[in-house]
Amino acid sequence: MKSLVALVVFVACLLPLRGGAEEIIQKGEMLSLQRCIEIALMRNPTIVSAKGTMDVNESLVGQAKSNYYPQINWTGGYSRISPVSGRSVAQLGTISTGSLVTSSTAFDQWTGGFALSQNIYDFGRTSTQVQIQKLNYDSSKASLENVEEQVIQSIKQTFYAVVQAKYNKRVVEDTVKQTQQHLEQAKGFYEVGTHPKFDVIKAEVDLSTAKLNLIKAENDYQIAVVNLNNAMGVPAAPQYTLQENLSFEKYEITFEGAMSRAYENRPDLKSAVAQRQAAEVGVDSAKTGYYPFLTGNASYNWAGGSVSELDHGWNVGAVITFPIFSGFQTKYQVQQAKSNLNVLRANEESTRHQVSLDVQQAYLNLRSAEEAIPTAKLGVEQAQENLDIANGRYAAGVGNPIEVTDAEVSLANARLAHIQALYADKVAQANLEKAMGMR
Repeated sequence: MKSLVALVVFVACLLPLRGGAEEIIQKGEMLSLQRCIEIALMRNPTIVSAKGTMDVNESLVGQAKSNYYPQINWTGGYSRISPVSGRSVAQLGTISTGSLVTSSTAFDQWTGGFALSQNIYDFGRTSTQVQIQKLNYDSSKASLENVEEQVIQSIKQTFYAVVQAKYNKRVVEDTVKQTQQHLEQAKGFYEVGTHPKFDVIKAEVDLSTAKLNLIKAENDYQIAVVNLNNAMGVPAAPQYTLQENLSFEKYEITFEGAMSRAYENRPDLKSAVAQRQAAEVGVDSAKTGYYPFLTGNASYNWAGGSVSELDHGWNVGAVITFPIFSGFQTKYQVQQAKSNLNVLRANEESTRHQVSLDVQQAYLNLRSAEEAIPTAKLGVEQAQENLDIANGRYAAGVGNPIEVTDAEVSLANARLAHIQALYADKVAQANLEKAMGMR
């Protein structure tokens, strides 16, 4: 799974953020939950931003390593020189001193050279900086995983919200059909004189109410689709369908197992640990300000001009620098590094507490949601039986329309409650997986 996510994120870097949604989602395509997650990992801008931050920290690792290698510079110069003199060329003539020739006329001069500097030993300055940047990179990598898991959780919630809204709309559509049938039945009884007109008017009012509920249900469904599109990062997605699945499957895991997985997998905890480790190395890095460092140097230079021959020279040497007094700068840098370490230790402990809280809440919510489903299902069966009885009584002439209306409302509410229970179970599973740091 991790390799799949890495591939998806890599592909995301090759795709434009504002490309057409039809390039990813085809009109009328059937989208599964996994497909929605894949699209989000490619298109969600928060993931792309976190990936960019990780790339920045990877570059900082390379920058820290650069001090291991020699630094080579080339310099070159050109000058056009015209001496200041009030005498003529014939009066001044030419003066020669060694290889340097001075002429009363303008002349050209070129200079050039290479300089090499190599860090020989710096008492851990470079190595600690490399280690710090590697740990910062690990932290940003874990932060990217955390962002991905947040997006995945959001996709799961919005996906099942769309499915729930569609199921709810079907319930209301069935209620409209039942109310329409009841209206036709009431009209028939009124026409033959077995029931009063009150029954017809009551059925018409119930039908109007059901149609208003259907309008609301349709709007709720459209809003749920908009939220899913936004979570995937394709707000202008063409029309598609979803693989609907709200069936109940018990999530088999113990509380101890959930806690163990969370402490092992949670990316935000991994990020906090990496930051604390970087701070520990940062204390050692700050202490290197007390130590000397040895640098090797070498250079090769040449100079010449239009009135002089090309001359060259070189030098090789080493320099040791020992900090004697820096105005207590190193002391306070060490103090700052230690204080920062204390902060990050506290942050890590706080993250561990949050992990424990998240798992406990998610686990309890999941078990509660699972226990509610059988009760909700039984409520649907009882409400259906009650409606059948009410319809039978009304057809036999011993019931009244209020009984039928109440029974229809009870059935609709029971079906909606059952759908809500199934949705709550799916969301509780997603929340527990997020709390455990699982994909």
